[in-house]
Amino acid sequence: MLKALLALAASLTLVWALNTPHGTVPPFGKLLSPYRGFWQNGEVAGDFPAQQTLALPGLQAPVTVRYDDHRVPHVFAQNDHDLYFAQGYLTARDRLWQMDFVTHVAAGRLAEIVGPARLETDQFFRRMGLPFGAANSLKTMMADPTTRTVLTSYSDGVNAYIGQLSPKTLPFEYKLLDYQPEPWEPLKCALLLKYMAWDLSGRTDDLRMSNILRKYGPAVTKDLFPDYPTREDPIVPVGTPLDFKPLAAPPVPKSFEAAYAAQQLRDEPDAELGSNNFAVSGAKSASGYPLLANDPHLQLNLPSIWYQIQLSAPGVNVYGVTIPGAPTVIIGFNENATWGVTNVAADVLDFYQLKFKDNTQREYWHDGRWKPVRRVVERIKVRGQPDRLDTVLYTHHGPVVYDKPEKPFLNQTPIAHAMRWTAHDGADEIMTLYRLNRARTYADYTAALTTWGSPAQNFIFADNEKDIAIWPNGRFPLKWRDQGKFILDGTDPAYDWQGWIPAAQNPHVKNPARGFVSSANQFSAGPDYPYYLNWTYANYERGHRINERLAAMTQVTPDSLRQLQNDVLDLNAQLILPRMLALVSEPAAGAAPPTPDSPEGRVLAEMRRWRYQYTADAIGPSVFNLWYNDLVKRLWDDDFPTDPTGPAYRYPARDRTNNLILSEPTSPWIDDRRTPAKETLPQLALQSLRFATDSLTRKFGPLSPKWRWASQKSTDILHLLQLPGFGQMDVDCGGGAGIVNATSERNGPSWRMVVALGPQVRAYGVYPGGQSGNPGSPFYNNMLETWRVGQLDELVFLRSVQEAHPRVSTAWTLQGQ
Repeated sequence: MLKALLALAASLTLVWALNTPHGTVPPFGKLLSPYRGFWQNGEVAGDFPAQQTLALPGLQAPVTVRYDDHRVPHVFAQNDHDLYFAQGYLTARDRLWQMDFVTHVAAGRLAEIVGPARLETDQFFRRMGLPFGAANSLKTMMADPTTRTVLTSYSDGVNAYIGQLSPKTLPFEYKLLDYQPEPWEPLKCALLLKYMAWDLSGRTDDLRMSNILRKYGPAVTKDLFPDYPTREDPIVPVGTPLDFKPLAAPPVPKSFEAAYAAQQLRDEPDAELGSNNFAVSGAKSASGYPLLANDPHLQLNLPSIWYQIQLSAPGVNVYGVTIPGAPTVIIGFNENATWGVTNVAADVLDFYQLKFKDNTQREYWHDGRWKPVRRVVERIKVRGQPDRLDTVLYTHHGPVVYDKPEKPFLNQTPIAHAMRWTAHDGADEIMTLYRLNRARTYADYTAALTTWGSPAQNFIFADNEKDIAIWPNGRFPLKWRDQGKFILDGTDPAYDWQGWIPAAQNPHVKNPARGFVSSANQFSAGPDYPYYLNWTYANYERGHRINERLAAMTQVTPDSLRQLQNDVLDLNAQLILPRMLALVSEPAAGAAPPTPDSPEGRVLAEMRRWRYQYTADAIGPSVFNLWYNDLVKRLWDDDFPTDPTGPAYRYPARDRTNNLILSEPTSPWIDDRRTPAKETLPQLALQSLRFATDSLTRKFGPLSPKWRWASQKSTDILHLLQLPGFGQMDVDCGGGAGIVNATSERNGPSWRMVVALGPQVRAYGVYPGGQSGNPGSPFYNNMLETWRVGQLDELVFLRSVQEAHPRVSTAWTLQGQ
């Protein structure tokens, strides 16, 4: 009897332990339960019926949803309300956890899900003002009846799906983390947009540049960090006539350079994100109509960042991709027009050094008087622990991210400085997308751009009237030249943003004589553009390679543009490798050139045969990346050290570095000031070659096909939670950072699209994943192989709800209750 009681007690204890959370440890009994656990998330035939009717409270009229063989929904509604209701519902069916999780990140609410390990993350995003900016944008968007309908209908659709869920049918990640989805609201859509704004425009060089100016002075700073590079191919070609009379820039304060003498700050490198888009005119195409391509480069994750959908209702029939949680189509096409986006690297985030009245930090000095600091108390819920209170200070510039000395979450952020950022301002980006979805002409396109605020994007466009155009577009502060290149004086109103560049005067070009438009995150315009946007952009090689190939093209087809998206020629290697080979052939100080039978000599022979192509099987990229990057480090790390305990700096841009390697062999910057000897450029090049050879030998053994680029690069597409087994590791593909096919270790083309306009629009696209966010679904990553080999799927675009198509066999009806 006693044994039975003990066994019963042990069983009850085990059941309680497995079904009760312990701190941040989830109840694994629920996760493992065969009745409600992760086993229920497996998808089998029959789970997705070919025909069904769903009753959803809130719909005004029946909606037909036809699914194609990639599980892309084609939505046919009778009004805007039902269209976006259905979009919210269907997106949530496939991606609820993803959209919910990302908005928790943006809102600074991760700790309430996973515990104190993410408290610092939550504090950072709140102090950066993402919820503040989202609330401002939401107020602007909800003031417009059209946008309000879009946001509220979408939210109602998401909530209709959430209302159908049970513990058994919850997405897997909710079970793993042991929490429940909360009702969706329009604020979450705004938070998602602000998260993208942070991802694309939330970095700054202000602090590093202030450290450099303090250490080396204006002359060196201007030499090593010029405002415009030697090699550039801007988005708006130099010499494009202005169609406006520019405003006068604000005057430069007399104290501009003197104000930075005492900066002692820290920073970190920018994220390596970019994108390509390009369009060719009908004069260059085989069809006589324009073609457009877009491939935004973002971090590659599963579930995929994008979601494909077709939306059709009176006045609109559009296909493309959106980010789960954002209504409308962000990148796509309709029967008359197509558009895409890449990121503009405009300087829209500045830090201001503040002067507080005293240690209470309740007043700051500005414009000759003390002004009150607004104090906002943020309540942060922490799983398994009491709530934390965090007070964020706000000035007229914006939030003070760190009001007391502490290690920043990102070292770009100084202490006791306020930030001014366009993402804090209200704007109606949803209206831009709503209008683009319905655009037919160039006039429709330009009207749509007027409400876009942040993040600034290069909006490319083409239509059936045979217009092509591109506008680097967003809200750009009206600045004097180099305003914001360094930390700004927060006490003097002359340093405040003085206004805005008129939207109609943003850089733009329509139907250029060369027959194409393009962008790859390079300078928006040349030195002849009258306004200052920024001093640093993406390196020029990717944009120049695109323009080089487009200029040579005739009789362009969709496959021409697909092949261009997969181009893997590295113009940087083409420029600089011959010089590096020549350098190591010279006698270096204290060392002879490598002999042919030495490890370095065999590597040199391989590099002389390489034709600068970053293909998966090539050995050259593995060597060049290590060799060139180590040479850059040896050139600059003594002058701009990366010691995390001291002031942080950035290296000069690639253009300036290459000029030094190519034509300045006696430059004092070559010598390593940390050593008593005087280093020469051949010596550094040889040391870097040995470093590359040794690194690859230790990893793969002696020179052999094992040194192939795909193995060295190792592209990984991870689950958003980085769960082992739920991502795709070591994807075998070429490409790399700074190349048109910009597939690197964790970033790359997150969506490739090519659209051929004409009487019957045809389009092609793919992303590295699938429509479903459920790891147990066959549609979780079913498009990855097509993406990996550089192919595109033809996109199913239905012109009516009745149109027959061999790839569409499923039809659902959504109707109100």
